[in-house]
Amino acid sequence: MAAVQDGPIEPEPENEIKTEASNEFPGNPGDASGGVPPTAPVAAVATEKPAAAATDSTERQTLLAVLQFLKKSKLFESEEILRREAGLLNETGDSQGAAPGGAGLGGGGGAEPESGDASSVLSRVAGAVAVAQSANATPAPAKVAPVVTGGEDQPDVNVVLAAYSQQGDPVLYPVYYSGLKRFIDSVLDCHRAELSQVFYPLFVHMYLELVYNQYEKEAKAFFDKFHGDQECYYKDDLRILSGLTKSEHMKGNETLLDFRTSKFVLRISRDSYQLLKRHLQERQNNQIWNIIQEHLYIDIFDGMPRSKGQIDSMSGSLAGEAKREANKAKVFYGLLKEPEIEVPLDDEDEEAENEEGKPKKKKPKKDSTGSKSKKQDPNAPQQSRIPLPELKDSDKLDKIMNMKEATKRVRLGPESLPSICFYTFLNAYQGLTAVDFTDDSSLVAGGFADSTVRVWSVTPKKLRGVKTAGDLSLIDKDSDDVLERIMDEKTASESKNLYGHSGPVYGISFSPDRNYLLSCSEDATVRLWSLQTFTCLVGYKGHNYPVWDTQFSPYGYYFISGGHDRVARLWATDHYQPLRMFSGHLADVTCTRFHPNSNYVATGSADRTIRLWDVLNGNCVRIFTGHKGPIHCLAFSPNGKFLASGATDGRVLLWDIGHGLMIGELKGHTDTVYALKFSRDGEILASGSMDNTVRLWDTVKAFDDIETDDFTAATGHITLPENSQELLLGSYMTKSTPVIHLHFTRRNLLLGAGAYNP
Repeated sequence: MAAVQDGPIEPEPENEIKTEASNEFPGNPGDASGGVPPTAPVAAVATEKPAAAATDSTERQTLLAVLQFLKKSKLFESEEILRREAGLLNETGDSQGAAPGGAGLGGGGGAEPESGDASSVLSRVAGAVAVAQSANATPAPAKVAPVVTGGEDQPDVNVVLAAYSQQGDPVLYPVYYSGLKRFIDSVLDCHRAELSQVFYPLFVHMYLELVYNQYEKEAKAFFDKFHGDQECYYKDDLRILSGLTKSEHMKGNETLLDFRTSKFVLRISRDSYQLLKRHLQERQNNQIWNIIQEHLYIDIFDGMPRSKGQIDSMSGSLAGEAKREANKAKVFYGLLKEPEIEVPLDDEDEEAENEEGKPKKKKPKKDSTGSKSKKQDPNAPQQSRIPLPELKDSDKLDKIMNMKEATKRVRLGPESLPSICFYTFLNAYQGLTAVDFTDDSSLVAGGFADSTVRVWSVTPKKLRGVKTAGDLSLIDKDSDDVLERIMDEKTASESKNLYGHSGPVYGISFSPDRNYLLSCSEDATVRLWSLQTFTCLVGYKGHNYPVWDTQFSPYGYYFISGGHDRVARLWATDHYQPLRMFSGHLADVTCTRFHPNSNYVATGSADRTIRLWDVLNGNCVRIFTGHKGPIHCLAFSPNGKFLASGATDGRVLLWDIGHGLMIGELKGHTDTVYALKFSRDGEILASGSMDNTVRLWDTVKAFDDIETDDFTAATGHITLPENSQELLLGSYMTKSTPVIHLHFTRRNLLLGAGAYNP
């Protein structure tokens, strides 16, 4: 039923008031069928008792259907637990103990708790429901699935749990819809934009209801008449919908199932909602009101209605906007305190100075790499919130090198744009599908549609594998340079091929220490490769369908994967099963990214939403809507406060993680945005697209121009700058190479990669 987040709209009986979801009109309008029109909304408030009985009967039938399904699937333990919870243990006796018509329901007939057949239970409960309905003298009894006590003819779960039942004469559906359209077109401009949000979900559910009840001609006429009135960003959904012309087409369609079972969220001001409610009550337009109650969640806020531009910027996802309560959880977006590492004096620089004949200068010894972040960020999670791997000596050396590189980093800005080095994959006939660079930019890896992974060295240093077991046995293990001796110079080469997948490789990721490489594939596996031996160490099997993306945590050890099964999974390299499963998206999880503090994971989906998940407990703490197409890339700002996303709609959206708000919209690309990367200091965002261009954006200006306050966060009244071209710093076109990956080096040189498309 239509859920209203912040309480009742007007004073009503005390037993109807709920904090999260007010049931203004009790009963289940979707169950009123059989040619009898349902009770008018106004009258429904007064007739609470019969409606409650109808609801109760429906709940019992649903419960029985679930029990039947569990038994049929041989899930006896689950069935027993559900019976115990529902108090049906004493109703499983043999049918002789029950009076005809189910009079034995709930009686102490001494039935055996665990024995007896389900048919007697069904007959008794069906009888009891009939008695309850006759006692309450319900004028229009709820139509339930027939109960047959014999063999395989048990109630069909799909029928009992069906979302749609016939609501009046199908010929009148265009009349109802046209009447509502005329009303909304006639209201004040300030309310029209908000109320127009109702058109799309109403259109879809009315069409599906006609198809479900086998009014195929009426459904086609309804679709042809009104599909042109919907917003342009729903055209892909409408194209899929137009192919559903028979009730048989609806079975097994996952997208459709999600649309039916998840409520479409609309965010409407209180004044606009009152207008709509009053109109439907005056016209006694029960069919439309029933759909609103059953399939829509109306999130009401106090204040001025939103403008058309504000609504359009947040609309477009498969299930409407995010509920405001979904973005209220506290997010620790700050960075973890850096470990304190002693940095030795730079001997190379000293030697160079002496060679030039200059006196040796005394350099102050740096205390540690953690000197600039000794104070704990108040927005950062506790250091021990999730267990992170301990730093090895090699990790400490790498951090020292990183600090030395940072001192030579170019400070970027509008007046100082980065140089761009683009790696073009020529003759990539096997189809380049994914690219990644190591953090120190020394290695690049490519995933290909022929199921191979190739690793290249982009420095003069060649790739070397470990020697064979026979050669290793001859090495002195106590020598100081043992790590150098075990490497095989004979097989050194500029690139290495990795074989193991049995389908196209869609995502790859280097570990922070450059010892491992992850790859995910259409074969539903994620593989971990050793970059010492160039062999596959583990194949992680958990996904049931193709895996579209995978990424290592910034601290290593953990990694995330997402795929066609609409679930993102968190793994650890030493566990063959996932540690967390993040379920909630209504379509494929197309891209995944770790937050810089490794406590959160962001996932982008084909349902056109972005979700932020808490690694600690698996909760979804943010839902961002606004894209008009499947999301293909995500990037966190280095300080962890902001998130950028790119999609097939060609737009780049900027999000404030703390407030849970969209704060920027960057327009310019003419095709799918496939790659995003912030510079090392976060002053510039680079975006790469299938339109063969790299664009640079001024993120400092974008973030500073937006003022976020509590009211804005509560209502979503975000006014985005109309002209994002003011934020565009530069646009760089390749000859004919779509950009599929971007990477900033430690000195802020921008690297790009893609396959030449002749």
